[in-house]
Amino acid sequence: MIDIRKYTEDDEVFAEAVRIRREIHAHPEIGMECEKTTDLICRELDAINVPYRRCGKAGVIADIKGTKGNSEATVMLRADMDALNLEEKTGLPFASEIPGRMHACGHDMHTAILLGTARILMKIRGELEGNVRLLFQPAEEIGIGADYMLPYGAMEKVQLGLGVHMDPLSPVGTLKSRIGPDWAAVDRFYVKIHGNGAHGATPHKGSDAAIATAAVAMNLQTMVSRECDPMKPLVVTIGKMSAGTAFNIIASEGYLEGTCRSFDDDVWQMIPGAMERIARHTAESFRCTAEVKVERPIKPLVNSEFAYNVLKKAAVKVLDDPALFGECKQEMIGEDFAVYTEHAPCVFAHLGCDGGYPLHSNFVNFQEEAMRTGMAAEVQFILEGLQTLNHLNRK
Repeated sequence: MIDIRKYTEDDEVFAEAVRIRREIHAHPEIGMECEKTTDLICRELDAINVPYRRCGKAGVIADIKGTKGNSEATVMLRADMDALNLEEKTGLPFASEIPGRMHACGHDMHTAILLGTARILMKIRGELEGNVRLLFQPAEEIGIGADYMLPYGAMEKVQLGLGVHMDPLSPVGTLKSRIGPDWAAVDRFYVKIHGNGAHGATPHKGSDAAIATAAVAMNLQTMVSRECDPMKPLVVTIGKMSAGTAFNIIASEGYLEGTCRSFDDDVWQMIPGAMERIARHTAESFRCTAEVKVERPIKPLVNSEFAYNVLKKAAVKVLDDPALFGECKQEMIGEDFAVYTEHAPCVFAHLGCDGGYPLHSNFVNFQEEAMRTGMAAEVQFILEGLQTLNHLNRK
């Protein structure tokens, strides 16, 4: 089989990836507002003659058809492209030119890697027995991008998929993944407490929403200790809390907002009902009422064992040492790549890039040399994936 590393070690291929990455990094866009980044992707795909279709104002689906045989096997690679509302403090010469926005999650790297992978795949089309689907997705940070891509045919005929994400706390040249739950489901909840106001000197004449809100905040934590299997993690975080309007008035309203994170489906299914019951009955014990709203933008990201094994086989062929492929730790971070796992066996991989700081830091500085490893892993995954699918289809 072809040695992919000779392509990723090609300085011209790498230089193009660096150029693209820096252009995207300097001009970050957020959410669905990724029109200029989409324009850039289309421009780069045109330059290497890759056919594609634009997904409305943001997002691109590209297809590369191999010229070896007539297989219909299809393997997908995905990159996200949106940035964060964050002020960059790296001091890089290509730092964000837009105040309050930064590519602090590495999506600029993801997009540049996938465009570099496309460049290599076009060079080796004669080795591809099947099809490659490239997804350039907006709005991952707000959890709606993957769902947005599906009606445009993102996963049609896809039989296997890979997503690569930067890991700034691991060394360049490493790649990690795991079988089963990887990153967590993300729920966002809102609780509004209704009481009755009164003078602070006559609390018995009112129903204190401030006390009720505090009690609800505390009791929601029993979801972790008393509502779910202690061997299955759950995080309940209250990020915003408020009640009352003045120091001498019994509060008539209170408010909580927060997030839950979980890996297991049964825990995830339990959350809305338990939250509603605990909040409502706690509020009632203080003669108040509670309204609960739970939004569920992201499900647990669960890696397929089949897809993981293809990734492992690919990784050990392109890494400098097979030991540089390892098992990642589970994280309570959310990732809408989970949507794609419902349509085909998929795996999520974590690419070491020695960024010095964690994801979403103002100072994180992803090392561009990691893009060589990323491109090599993606291209080799395509080769191994198509070979595996074709072998299974011929049985």
